[in-house]
Amino acid sequence: MSFVPPVVVPELVAALRADLLACDFTVEGVESYLGTVASAALRRGEVLPAELKTRECGGATGVVVRLFTLGLEVDFAEVDAALPSVGGDGLLRLGLVRRAGAALQAGVDLRPYGDEENVWWVVSDVTGAFGSGPLATDHVVGVGGASVTLAQWTSRPRVGRALDLGTGSGVQALHLGAHADEVVVTDVSERALAFARFTAALAGVEWDVRCGSLFEPVAGERFDLVVCNPPYVITPRVAGVPVFEYRDGGLAGDSVMKTLVGQVGEFLNPGGVAHFIGNWEISQGQVWSDRLQEWLAGTGLDAWVVQRDVQDPAEYASTWARDGGFVPGSYQYESLYSAWLEDFAQRGVEGIGFGVVMLARPVGEREPFRDLMEVRGPVSLPMGESVRDGLAVRARLAELDDEALLEVRLKVAGDVTIEKHMLPGCGDPAAIVVRQGGSLRRALGVSPQVCAVVDVADGDLTLRQSVVAIAALMDESVEQVCAEALPVVRELVAGGFLRLS
Repeated sequence: MSFVPPVVVPELVAALRADLLACDFTVEGVESYLGTVASAALRRGEVLPAELKTRECGGATGVVVRLFTLGLEVDFAEVDAALPSVGGDGLLRLGLVRRAGAALQAGVDLRPYGDEENVWWVVSDVTGAFGSGPLATDHVVGVGGASVTLAQWTSRPRVGRALDLGTGSGVQALHLGAHADEVVVTDVSERALAFARFTAALAGVEWDVRCGSLFEPVAGERFDLVVCNPPYVITPRVAGVPVFEYRDGGLAGDSVMKTLVGQVGEFLNPGGVAHFIGNWEISQGQVWSDRLQEWLAGTGLDAWVVQRDVQDPAEYASTWARDGGFVPGSYQYESLYSAWLEDFAQRGVEGIGFGVVMLARPVGEREPFRDLMEVRGPVSLPMGESVRDGLAVRARLAELDDEALLEVRLKVAGDVTIEKHMLPGCGDPAAIVVRQGGSLRRALGVSPQVCAVVDVADGDLTLRQSVVAIAALMDESVEQVCAEALPVVRELVAGGFLRLS
């Protein structure tokens, strides 16, 4: 059963914010209070070390951690002392807690959140450590792995209008407010929007909040930036499978992602950018990028897509059955697991990809670029600056034919190293690898010709001058060096290994 969403009472919200700051109920404050061991355990869903720490250390921070982080019953008088401005009665009026005899217990998840410059709190339904049993179908999620991933991959230029499509509890909108003049948030769930309004109020900001599915609430409008952590989970459309609003868009297969990719261009200003995360199906005999290319056809949008992970049907089914609160081995869990496997088998799905989709509407008339890649390893987070630069340089490359590229001066990025692997007794390297320390942390095997281009890329020589010199040194024609090097140089420039000077 769902808890009634909180209500915004401005003076009480302001008092609560002051109290939370005063007791240092922030990401850094809670981490410092609990210490490394208890904090790490809490991230794994293990609450006992944190509970023991609050008993040992006490204090206002400990009271608030017990109430909102651990979901424990806390004596009314302790709450009044820890949060003196809002008090226990104020929390009740706001709808954040419920009475439990002489104590109070959280009815929501109120979690500290922030970035390098901002302190926020996100309010959502209880989950994790003190949520129990299957989730309600109208459950509203708070800060999670998907929302953090999207926030870390979103570019942050100053923009006029930004849209958070499917805002949930408002995580992405908090970030947007720091660099957008106007923030519009939408969701199909009125419950979610109630939580989002409270999150905004606690941050001291206002958003244009609208209810509706996908792009319906913003029909005819355009934005400079669109972000969306969509309900992308691929769910069997059979009786008995619950439809969770926060993760299930109600369409078959991966149609939610297909719809977003196909329609978002209509809502972007020239130069506007869209960022999504989500799943896509990989059918038997199909390369994962084939499906994305089909979705992108005819959109006219630039596209940079990074596939970060692939799950097989069994792994995917287990992940999302557990996510819904169903216990492995239970009848409900096994029924859901079976439904997922049957659904994927019937449609010939052998894998489910997860990744980040970055789209942009070109400013002028040209063929859009398409760069679809797989990067499974660790990347340098946050990725926002790399994404911004990556989209910009790919757009620039799309405007340069090979002759124009040869007139450009290139400079190697400061995080790039060259590795030469030698076989014993051989004078020439058996393999050459150009490695990137930041951004996507990619490593590319290159030819001696490309290695030479990177070696001399100091920003002074044009690429043509470099190629002519390399051709003479290697006793090859300029045409041979160009044929070997230019396609890879484009990839190195797009990837940030080489900078256009």
